[in-house]
Amino acid sequence: MSPTGSIACTLFDQITKKNFTTKYLKSDIQSGLVVFLVALPLCLGIALASGAPLFSGVISGIIGGLVVGVLSNSQLSVSGPAAGLTAIVLAAIATLGSFEAFLLAGLLAGVIQLVLGFLKAGIISNYLPSNVIEGMLAGIGIIIILSQIPHAVGFDEMHEGDYFFVNPAGEHQIFSTLANAVNFIHPGAVIVVLASLAILIAFTKVPFLKKIKAVPGALVAVLAGIGINEMFKFTESSLAISEDHLVSLPVPESLGAFWGQFSFPDFTQIGNVEVWIVALTIAAVASIETLLCIEAADKLDPLKRYTNTNTELKAQGVGNMISCMIGGIPMTSVIVRTSTNVDSGGKTKIAAISHAVFLLLAVVALPIFMNKIPLASLAAILLVIGYKLASPAKFVHMWRNSKKLQFIPFVVTIVAIVMTDLLIGVGIGLAVSVYFILRGNLKLAYFFKKDKHNKGETIHMELAQEVSFLNKAAIKQTLNHLPDDSKVIVDASNTIYIDHDVLQMIKDFVDQGYKDKNIFVELVGFRKEYRVDNSASHVTSVISDNGNLVSPHEDTNGAKVPSNILNVKELASIKLYTGQ
Repeated sequence: MSPTGSIACTLFDQITKKNFTTKYLKSDIQSGLVVFLVALPLCLGIALASGAPLFSGVISGIIGGLVVGVLSNSQLSVSGPAAGLTAIVLAAIATLGSFEAFLLAGLLAGVIQLVLGFLKAGIISNYLPSNVIEGMLAGIGIIIILSQIPHAVGFDEMHEGDYFFVNPAGEHQIFSTLANAVNFIHPGAVIVVLASLAILIAFTKVPFLKKIKAVPGALVAVLAGIGINEMFKFTESSLAISEDHLVSLPVPESLGAFWGQFSFPDFTQIGNVEVWIVALTIAAVASIETLLCIEAADKLDPLKRYTNTNTELKAQGVGNMISCMIGGIPMTSVIVRTSTNVDSGGKTKIAAISHAVFLLLAVVALPIFMNKIPLASLAAILLVIGYKLASPAKFVHMWRNSKKLQFIPFVVTIVAIVMTDLLIGVGIGLAVSVYFILRGNLKLAYFFKKDKHNKGETIHMELAQEVSFLNKAAIKQTLNHLPDDSKVIVDASNTIYIDHDVLQMIKDFVDQGYKDKNIFVELVGFRKEYRVDNSASHVTSVISDNGNLVSPHEDTNGAKVPSNILNVKELASIKLYTGQ
């Protein structure tokens, strides 16, 4: 067995035992179908914008679902070719002189990602503030809307998936393209997009349609788009949408032509320094984008599950190695596919896997039918997704949370992403968020003592005077490693400030997280302005032997969280608290 295969098998055995379930099989497959409809043109469009063969984008999408989908620890993330790598891939192919040499760079990038996973580099995602993640999601939502409006009116100068539309000269042209689209409106495309939008909205608003769970509204919208355009063609109407505005999946004329679409790395270029530079660049950018998407996926997860980001980097590494070995372009975890998955009712990784199965079936058995899908219908689906990511309610929510600490970095991140690109925008938003964090939170604020924990004893988590976002990782790790069937008391009696991110994480933990581990949680001392209830359903005061109410830190029968349970070196010291 090859080294790649051996690594993949080992990861498969370690990961799937605990992270694979068929509990939501029906809704996952339905969601996978919708993700497939969105992913197909994106795979083709990103490959085209990258200067790579169209089929290479499809390969990347299939491997992203079948391989990364299985190996990943994330239940909702969907991987595939990413718009953020488009400019890098385009320049790299030109620099290296051949697509085969580029595939070698992509393969090496996968190896580097695998190493980063074993080095536990994924921990950096714990230090991304929620206001920046929320801003990233809203910014991407706005970008999706702006990039899909031209497709909605039949102006397809931009490739599907090239959200920022940066031309070969490096110029940002999304706004000029949007303005130019007004001069090339196709009435047939407008009819299709309006009909598709009407169907999508009806499936979320009309009561009897909302009850139809067997057929996704997105599928009905796409089929309606095909039907309308075929009617236009049959009647030889001027409203008919031409092939230039339809999905363009490669259609091989023979089995030999099909296999001829696969390419393989040129290993003779292994000593080329430029290959290694490209590999390092791809590994760095792909890893950062993946970690951003994973953090966003966890934020969107209705079940509030946490993803092991180190495992994700390993899965991405294996996926990129296999993809580039057979001619696919590099991939990342992609927020557009992931948010589509969440919005369509996906609950587990079966959705990501099934979307890849649909991609494979489309390539092998249904390419001619797939090529009848109008891009306007797919634009309607993405417009709805973009609106949900950047809905006005999200802006109101961020404003009400904290007008300065949360809202300003949130808005800065959105504007920066729309005006530049994803990584630069997130970097700017992160810098602004860190400024506000450092200004308002200068002290570490969480500690525990490492006493021996015996089953049945109470576990105490005592928060000190000030709890900032900088303490998020420590508290998150603590919650993530609590033993099954335990009783936990989170005491904020001595706390005068708790950061919004930490509050939300504790609230999510109480409301939804770890119910499957049968953990009983008590919250003590959380003030009303924190909006975390000290309620009887989750919280009871600690009662002493004589019936008096006491603070948890006075309960000598309880046990502090021990480091041997947490297995986190950063938390192994006697205390992390340095307050006054």
